[in-house]
Parts: sequence; structure tokens; C-alpha cells
Amino acid sequence: MTRWIIFVLLLCLSGCKTEEDDSYLTPEIANQYINKIEEVCNKDDGSLWGKNLYGPMMFVDRSTRRITANQPDKEGILKERNGIYTGLYPKELIINNRAALFGGTLFALVPLPRKEDDFRIISMAIHGLFHLYKESIGYTSADFNIGIMDEKNARLWLKLEWKALHKAINTEGPGKQLAIRDALIFRGSNHESYQNYIGDEIRFENYEGLATFTNILLSTDSQEEFKTRLFETLDMIYSFQSYARSYGFIHGALYATLMYQKGFDFSTIHSENVDLASIVKELYDIQCPEVSRDVAGSIALNYDLETIVAEEAERDRELSERIQHRIAKFVEKPVVLLELESPYFDYELEDIRSLDTLGTIYNKMRVSDNWGKLTVDKGGCLLSNNLRYLRITAKGLSEDRNRIEGEGWLLILNNNWKIVQIDQNYFIRKVMQ
Repeated sequence: MTRWIIFVLLLCLSGCKTEEDDSYLTPEIANQYINKIEEVCNKDDGSLWGKNLYGPMMFVDRSTRRITANQPDKEGILKERNGIYTGLYPKELIINNRAALFGGTLFALVPLPRKEDDFRIISMAIHGLFHLYKESIGYTSADFNIGIMDEKNARLWLKLEWKALHKAINTEGPGKQLAIRDALIFRGSNHESYQNYIGDEIRFENYEGLATFTNILLSTDSQEEFKTRLFETLDMIYSFQSYARSYGFIHGALYATLMYQKGFDFSTIHSENVDLASIVKELYDIQCPEVSRDVAGSIALNYDLETIVAEEAERDRELSERIQHRIAKFVEKPVVLLELESPYFDYELEDIRSLDTLGTIYNKMRVSDNWGKLTVDKGGCLLSNNLRYLRITAKGLSEDRNRIEGEGWLLILNNNWKIVQIDQNYFIRKVMQ
């Protein structure tokens, strides 16, 4: 594997001599950001999680895949340049804001935003460093898809819960207790309706929600600024047409904020299965009814239920139009159907659009799996709700050895895999030896 990575890097380096010049992250600017991030971590110095989060970190430019790291890798793939370490991230690997093993070293992976943005760069670095720390103590990286969060009733309960949590964070005294109770009742109503998904929801809220909470808290200088950034993130995700892959980023952060306001010791969290909402319930001594849905409907009127219902009705209308407009492209023949075995996904949360039971459209996506690497840059792809199948249009399909191209996408197949046509559709199959 190591030889393969080195080989790919050498190929990339030989063909990308001028791409580096286009990035705003010059060595001087990179050093400035690295110093700022180290200062942020040193200022906290383990007071939040019991450990200083600063560690191996690499910025990766999505377009050029150029790496800018704060330290070398163990295998010497990265080369020192003006006090930083540079190289190219292999094209077959996914770029996400988590921890990644490169050259024998586990790095915090920090995708660079398209435009320079101090807060985003620093907070995304802290996000990646948090995942680096958690992975070092046994948290496993996972790709979460809580499909039921795109169902109408689930979205209604979720939005009500968010409004109650927003109120609780901004309120003191009995009003805070009441808002927390209401949030837990809305949460309970959701769990009562979708009991099979509770475990996955808790892990998602824990894994990504705590990362969001940590990156915002450490990247801001006051509680006022922290809450402003937190609620900006809530407003952004609230506006998404799909919550399946996004809601956990803010949901866990909201509960973690209530824990922080009560002086909770976060270093005591050692499992990704810890329910943050249960901790909040205990910290604030909240009493909830045995069956949440018995009372949830009546208290929902206190949280602008009429507006939420109107928002979801408009989403349903847009969803119906989208299905009629897009269904032919991904369902009617000919299409390329890829079966997913061990996928890793790279996408932007705002690029996701639900097609209800048909699956989810990703306007842009990168997927790596046992068969190779798919890059969708235009026109989108349709991912099934169970994460087992992905469809792309077969329009404009052309094949050159292991390089398959179509309208808006490129597929690079690994050795011993091929594309085959069955009737009018195309499938990816492993070559039998």
C-alpha cells in the first residue's frame, strides 16, 4: 500500500507543476494559520477535553489536492518547504474533515474552503484535530446517513426540538428548565416514532455534534460570539432540504452547549454511544412524561408550529417538482448502477437534495470503494437510502481502459474491475480470475 501511495504521488507531482501557484495558502499564510491554531489549542490546553488537541495536521486543497502540513509524515513522503511540509494527496483517497492516515502518520485532515476565511479555516482545523484526538482514544470514523430525518414527521419534531434548544440556551431560570423539558419531549416523540434508528442517531450526534461544539467554542473569544456562530450553524442546517447527513453536526452541539453551561466535565465522555440528551436531562433534573407524544402536540403550539408546517408543505411541493424533473435521469434507462461495498464519501452538506423513497441526490460527490473512485462534478448522482446503490446517467459514456467518463462524472476503476452492459444499463463487476 505504501509503495502504491508513493507511486501515485510521484505521478501527480510530475504533472502538476503550476497548480500550487493558484492557492491562497502560500507557505507564509500557512505558517500564520498553523501558529493561530496552535495558539487556540494552547489557550485551552486541555481544559475542555483533558488533553491539548494540537497535533499532526494537513490542509488539503480540493482542486489541486495539494497538502500543506505542520509536520512530516513517518515515511518521508511530504517534503519540507519554508518551515512547512508539502505534497499531493492521492486521487483515490477521499478528502473529509476527519482524521486520515498518510505516510504512516495519523493527521487531522482539513479541507480548504474555496475562498480564504479565517474563522472557517481555524474552526475546521479544530474540528479535524478533535476527530484526531477521539480516534486516538478509540472513536471509530463513520459515515452517517439517518434517512428517516428526511421524513416529514421526523423533520417536524426535529425543528421543534431545535427551537426549544435555541430558547433553552438563551434563557435562564425556570424558563430554561421548561425549554429543555420541551426539547426532550419533542426528541422523545421522534424516538417513539423511529425506534430502530435511536442508536445511529446518538452516535451521529455524539461524533459530529461534539466536534462542531468544540471547534466553535475554541475558535471564538466570548460566549456571545460562541452563541452567534452556533446559531449561524443552526440556521444554515435548518435551511437544508435534507437532514439525513447534516442534522447531527448541530444537534449534538446544542446539547453539548447546555452541558457546558452546567459545568460538565467533557473528559468523562469515553464512548460514542453516550446520549448527550440523557446527560442534559440528568444535569438539569428534568422530568418527562412516560409517553412523549401524549403532550408533544399541545406544547408544539408554543414553538411556531404553524410556520414549521408551512415550511414543510413548501418542501413537499418542491420535492414533488424535483421528482418529476429528475426521476428520468436517474431511474429510466440507460443508467450506470454502482453497488457500494465499503464506501467513503466526500461531499458538501448543502449539495444534498432528497427524492423521498427514491434516495438522495448529491449535486457533487466523490466516492471511493473497492471498485475504484467516482467523481461527480456536474449533474448529480442518486444514492439509495440504504447506502447500497448509486446511480449516474449513462449519457455520453465513453471507456478508455480503466477510465470511464460520462456527462458530468469520471470513474477510475481499480485493477480486476470492469464496466459491463446488461440490456440498456451498465454495471460495475469484478473480473473473475
